[in-house]
Amino acid sequence: MKTMNPGPIGRPSARMPRLWAGAAYAAACLALAAPPAHAADAADDDATAIVRKADEVRFPAEGFEAGVAIESVAEGSAPQVRKYRVLSKGNENTIVMVTEPAAERGQIMLMKGHDLWVFLPNVSQPVRLSLSQRLTGEVANGDLARANFAGDYDAHVLRVEDGDGGPLYVLELLARERGVTYHKVLYWVRKANAWPVKAEFYSVSDRLLKTARYEDFQRVAGKLRPMRIVMRDALHEDEVSTLRYSDMRLRELPDRVFTKDYLKRLE
Repeated sequence: MKTMNPGPIGRPSARMPRLWAGAAYAAACLALAAPPAHAADAADDDATAIVRKADEVRFPAEGFEAGVAIESVAEGSAPQVRKYRVLSKGNENTIVMVTEPAAERGQIMLMKGHDLWVFLPNVSQPVRLSLSQRLTGEVANGDLARANFAGDYDAHVLRVEDGDGGPLYVLELLARERGVTYHKVLYWVRKANAWPVKAEFYSVSDRLLKTARYEDFQRVAGKLRPMRIVMRDALHEDEVSTLRYSDMRLRELPDRVFTKDYLKRLE
């Protein structure tokens, strides 16, 4: 029985059926064009590192305390201002206390991981909340209580584009699991220093919900950080909430602080 001579590499044998020869040639071209799997993995690792650095610019990785004033405006309505005191540690543990208006003082939100509760002064049992639920204006509970993009999303670099101050990474963040604040985020991060510049937040149906801009960078808690975040409704651009951070400082916060039993001491 005679064996088929495959011919030189890269050129199909004359005896090879034309269909097989075409398929083999196409497969060879795809193999040459497609990046190796480890290259794609490395790109995703780089994207995750970019998001993690941007997280550390926004807020300290260690324990910290800060005041937050949120001013919400909409056409035809008077501006509303609400104030909070935030204690946070490691992006997984956060306490948010209402300080103004006075009628709501004493309300406390506790976040542990993706679990969020609100404790009300005259209610014995805490009430479970979702991170995506609206807190005030254009601000969701998760916008204030949880800011762990690196932990909540798989990141991919879509492109690099020019921006004021230099090139910007444009990253796509896709939620790793249900229950996070947003299903998808498009995130612009300055290439030179990992400063967050802006973000777009999307629903499960891929509808743009709102945008955010990170502004007024000041040196606090050992790093230049955005002390103002402007969030704008995607459909009603006149509906805007501005978060202003103040008095941010590092603080030693034992784990016992972030427990239901400890909250009564923080009122």
